[in-house]
Amino acid sequence: MGKAAVTAPLYICVAWTLIISYQFFTQTAVNSIVTSLSTFWPSLGSWLISRIGMVVFIHAFAWVFVLSSVIPSVILGKGRSVLVQFLLCLTLVLVAMLVEDALTLVMGSQPIYQLGSLMTWLRNPALAGAYLSAPYLFMLYLDIRSKRKTKEALR
Repeated sequence: MGKAAVTAPLYICVAWTLIISYQFFTQTAVNSIVTSLSTFWPSLGSWLISRIGMVVFIHAFAWVFVLSSVIPSVILGKGRSVLVQFLLCLTLVLVAMLVEDALTLVMGSQPIYQLGSLMTWLRNPALAGAYLSAPYLFMLYLDIRSKRKTKEALR
């Protein structure tokens, strides 16, 4: 628990930033890629535009899944109960809301709107693709690492 006491504030800050920002970043990144695809493959672009909400949901869900599974496992360790993991995720969301409210009081405007200037890099389709690929690549990395550790433990 000593490691968790030291690392928890860092993970809470990272989680807050990612939980708040992924929603806006994902929408911008998906729009950038769909617009880019529309110029090269108009039929695919129009199909994706008609289903843009679903595409954004899938990529946003990937971010939520990674955040809600990885961050608690780092803070709590692997031997955690589902209820404890749920309570930690709930705490992270509540802390995110409280921090956002505190920043609003201090800064005088909603800090989430100041993230808008950071989204300009997502208008580049290559960077948007990298951003949208990040949670999938991270999940793949974790799976490969877990399998290697399992093979090493069996030797």
